[in-house]
Amino acid sequence: MEKTIYETKFPDLTLFKRGKVRDVYEVADKLLIVATDRVSAFDVIMADPIPGKGRILTEISTAWFRATEEVVPNHLISTRVEDYPPPCGEYAAELEGRSMLVQRTDPVPIECVARGYLSGSGWQEYKESGKICGIKLPAGLVESAKLPETIFTPATKEEVGDHDINVTFEETVKRIGKELSEQLREITLTIYERARRMAETKGIIIADTKLEFGLLDGELILIDELLTPDSSRFWPADEYQPGGPQHAFDKQFLRDYLLTLDWDKSPPPPPLPPDIVAKTRERYEEALRRLTG
Repeated sequence: MEKTIYETKFPDLTLFKRGKVRDVYEVADKLLIVATDRVSAFDVIMADPIPGKGRILTEISTAWFRATEEVVPNHLISTRVEDYPPPCGEYAAELEGRSMLVQRTDPVPIECVARGYLSGSGWQEYKESGKICGIKLPAGLVESAKLPETIFTPATKEEVGDHDINVTFEETVKRIGKELSEQLREITLTIYERARRMAETKGIIIADTKLEFGLLDGELILIDELLTPDSSRFWPADEYQPGGPQHAFDKQFLRDYLLTLDWDKSPPPPPLPPDIVAKTRERYEEALRRLTG
């Protein structure tokens, strides 16, 4: 039976940070990213893990990093524990299948979102203003509609709180400069279009995705995770029907369940029934199966 890992504790390694899902350690001048089975919704980490989720996320990210490395370099060095510096080998049982040794970079403080379909916060913004991140869209679009063309909708994380704040391209330029902003937009849209075409051959629509970048010796590279169910919306192509929410291979199922509860979206989180945990895992596994075979 697969071991579930909610939080890692490696006394011989230096903890760099704990994110919502990933525990990150400093290893020499590199970073070791460990994907746990934690799951978050509405920026709250649930008390109940999704067994195997970290392994699934790592496998999907690794496949996409390899499929896109000719477009832009990425931070991945290895996912093989035997390649990691000592004393990582002592923790091989916990690291196997759910960890990545990566280059350490200076993260760009912009989250790069590509949208090919109208969903999530983009749908909410469109309903209110007819725009997303300042980009004017045609009138009369419905929820989950395919956009006339893919759009780049950057976001930034503020120091207070942990919410992604949508910003215009012009605001991005003010924050990080014109040249870097244009580079981020071009690479993000290129990666998304390539991934969307590849996923369509596997029966999956990638409605949108979030990419993160860092600078290494002045070179822009992809970091964090890539095109996973946590950073993207995956829809089954054979069930796609614009005009409302879609069946999804991601944690939208969990969000939808939580919305039925009398919960104010702040800690502590409500307990997750076993069937909700199992069905959430099934969606992650289906994404992995379809994308990687």
